[in-house]
Amino acid sequence: MTEMLEAERARAAEWFRELRDEIVAAFEAVEDAQTEGPLSDHAAGRFEVTETRRTSDDGSDAGGGLMSVMREGRVFEKVGVNVSTVYGTLGEAAQAAMAQRGVPGMDSDPRFWASGISLVAHMQNPHVPAVHMNTRMFWTPNAWWFGGGSDLNPCIEYAEDTEHFHATQKAYLDPHGPDLYPELKAWADEYFYIPHRKRARGVGGVFMDDRNTGDWEADFALTRDIGRAFLPAFLPLVERRRMTPWTEADKEVQLVHRGVYAEYNLVYDRGTKFGLATGHDPDAVLMSLPPLAKWV
Repeated sequence: MTEMLEAERARAAEWFRELRDEIVAAFEAVEDAQTEGPLSDHAAGRFEVTETRRTSDDGSDAGGGLMSVMREGRVFEKVGVNVSTVYGTLGEAAQAAMAQRGVPGMDSDPRFWASGISLVAHMQNPHVPAVHMNTRMFWTPNAWWFGGGSDLNPCIEYAEDTEHFHATQKAYLDPHGPDLYPELKAWADEYFYIPHRKRARGVGGVFMDDRNTGDWEADFALTRDIGRAFLPAFLPLVERRRMTPWTEADKEVQLVHRGVYAEYNLVYDRGTKFGLATGHDPDAVLMSLPPLAKWV
């Protein structure tokens, strides 16, 4: 399987980087377009790009990526668009977690390779929803799979925004099978639920994990379309809301909502746990946390 998927792994890593470049350019264009209205007197935000490197226990190269973060822009208060490709040997805790999920061969060959894109956007305007998107490919000598999705996290919900976000994702997923969007929507509803709050993190989206139908090309095509759906699903909502005036009460609602968002990411999110457990740059792993939050 190592040889069989070498070219495929390279294609996946290249796609995640291409998607990252497209999103970064689109978000900087949004900043440039805010020439009037709220915070238009700020400098247009730009991404600060940092290379991340990961080393194994013996000091050898174990991959890395790019951490791209924009702070204090006109529209985006904090947004990160990270890509990484990491590899090496899983530690005992990570091996046990993989074995518990049913990944074969972890006890005999704990090598792994993982590549993906991870995005979280926290907005200046409380009327513009926060958003998350992540897609990834994971490989071991005995298994491979795709995972991820995207979900919308408004602090002030507008029904038409939620409808657009879901309708766009459905349009991109329907060519892969009419039953797929309902399945991945339900999975997102379950995955992004916060048990201790007895509520959802946001208004949902789509999510999948351990996606391996046996057809790598089909699963990769689905993963690409989840990524391709992101900008058409999200940017129209930014355009619709970015000029809306807000009050201090609106900002208070946003900060409290961010606290709940942070709780989920620190307590339940599988990607956060994996990134920290495998020794990836903690600043990149915790990029998803908001710049400001509040608890009541």
